[in-house]
Amino acid sequence: MSKDQNILVTGGTGFVGSYLLRYLLDQGYQNIRALKRKSSSLDLVQTIDGKVEWIDCDILDVIGMEDAMKGVDQVYHSAALVSFLPSERDLMKLVNVEGTANVVDMALFSGVKKLIHVSSIAAIGRIKQGLTISESSKWERSPFNSKYAITKQMAEREIQRGIAEGLSANIINPSMILGAGRWDDGPQKFFKLIWNKLSYYPTGANGFVDVRDVVRMMVLLMEKNISGERFIASGTSFSYRELLNLIAGFLDKKPPQKPLKRIILECLWRYEQLKSKISKASPTVTKETALHTSRTFFYDNSKSIEKLAFEYTPIEKTISDIAPFFLDAAKHDFESRIFQFA
Repeated sequence: MSKDQNILVTGGTGFVGSYLLRYLLDQGYQNIRALKRKSSSLDLVQTIDGKVEWIDCDILDVIGMEDAMKGVDQVYHSAALVSFLPSERDLMKLVNVEGTANVVDMALFSGVKKLIHVSSIAAIGRIKQGLTISESSKWERSPFNSKYAITKQMAEREIQRGIAEGLSANIINPSMILGAGRWDDGPQKFFKLIWNKLSYYPTGANGFVDVRDVVRMMVLLMEKNISGERFIASGTSFSYRELLNLIAGFLDKKPPQKPLKRIILECLWRYEQLKSKISKASPTVTKETALHTSRTFFYDNSKSIEKLAFEYTPIEKTISDIAPFFLDAAKHDFESRIFQFA
């Protein structure tokens, strides 16, 4: 594919978006435009700040989105709000669903050639624990589906609507994404928890994938003559105990020894909820996170391996690559860190 395509990335200052921008530049793409809000932190994109055309625009701003997409050939939609806080549910629905609808509408209006939507493995749905989930799994209402999962599933419906109206698009469904970044966000929290001598481990299991693999697959799906499909991006499944033990080994810390039994979790999320109401600070554990980390989910990545000939980075290598960046960040008040592509 020609490298002179005009590209727009939503969520460019976020975790996945920042890695995507650097990978696109590494691959020789130069006409890259990225959205950010005026309040967005640029800590993850400092090294490429002058190589990307930044536009201050929220995906909820329809007029701004119309201007941002003028002349754009390709769109990578990675902007989203991930939250398990009850207080942010309405905002999360607004950003994830209406924001995606705006992206689709403007892509159709502007004649965008192709769009890649970053969804989530959660958007496929979890009927009950222990099942292996694939791209063909059907969404069903279930207590295992978080409010975040519901908004991402609704966002996928907007993508499917766009496809039905003539938009060329694909969906990527990553499992839990690992990489150097902000140490208080997402799975990167595990490193800080181990560093602070975590005693308990969740009893569940989940899929994990290297952030570099996620963005490589995004660009691959853009470049290939494929449209209207979804692909799970998940390197392997690990129990949380296995993952935490692995992180502890690379950080030279003692791994957690005690299982977080359900009764402990029930007490913990209630305590955190009460504490947050008093302190106005975000709870460390919510009812939803307590539920999901105690359950076991497996994901089938065979479609990406067979149809895309995709090779995943072993999670052991991902952890070993992250560890020195975290150790350096620990010396500097846990500043954000990003690592390079192999």
